[in-house]
Amino acid sequence: MTTATEPTCIDDILTELDQARKNGPLHDIQIPPCPALLTRLQNAMSQEEPDLNEVAQIASCDVAMSAALLRASNSPLYAAGGQPAQTIGQAMNRLGLENTAAVMLGFLAQRAIKVNSKHLMRFWERCTKRALAMAFMANKLPGVSVDLAHTYGLFCHAGLAVMAQSVRGYLGTLIEAHARIDRSFVETENANHKTDHAVVGALVARVWRLSSSVTAAIRLHHDLEILKEKRAQSEVNTLVAMGLLADYYMRRHEGLEQDVDWKTQGTTAMEWLQVSGDELLAWEEELREIFESA
Repeated sequence: MTTATEPTCIDDILTELDQARKNGPLHDIQIPPCPALLTRLQNAMSQEEPDLNEVAQIASCDVAMSAALLRASNSPLYAAGGQPAQTIGQAMNRLGLENTAAVMLGFLAQRAIKVNSKHLMRFWERCTKRALAMAFMANKLPGVSVDLAHTYGLFCHAGLAVMAQSVRGYLGTLIEAHARIDRSFVETENANHKTDHAVVGALVARVWRLSSSVTAAIRLHHDLEILKEKRAQSEVNTLVAMGLLADYYMRRHEGLEQDVDWKTQGTTAMEWLQVSGDELLAWEEELREIFESA
């Protein structure tokens, strides 16, 4: 496993991850275990009719997570000038079940996957912004799951944080990968460590029992040729394309130059999603307020 180009079938990707974890380059990488509360949340949300009382009990198990829900529900994004929510029940009513689960997922992920490096400053802040942008676009695009989009946005770059914590010399690789112009970011990672953050991030998703489509999309999020060749499943392609737009919006909001992925494949991503230039601009205006509220 030295590149991020193959395979593209979801089942093949899952098999590849399992094999690499067993006796390949991922064997010694330490993946944080999925939090027990997240496992409970996943079980509750997977029911045909999710148990609201169970979700509320999970939220109440952790004081800091309860505070995160109250803070989110009282943010300008949801409060809209109303009376502040003071209980978990009031927060859940205001957020709705899907947004409640999304806030809890983000909180648990940040607690489990630590980021201490100065080279990954604002890591979870940017993951949260990407997830919000993904959820926003999912509400605009027909047939796209808001939950899958948000989860993909949150975990897309989780491999960076995990490699920074568990791979010797990776922080030096981060500096080198950002500086080199003769090869891509993942090519530098693979040259130095025989794997890359897309693969490691997909393994995190696999270990944490996230959706197989999310897992595959994380694995392929730098293999953007799939958008032209249509080699991967449609849902995977859609998540990858949306992720490219989310990063475009974040960089615009932060006043940064667009990266090589957008410059080379941005138009292809828009074509895959059937998003026009006018829509791209209009969505940016709406997302600005969301980003600032976050």
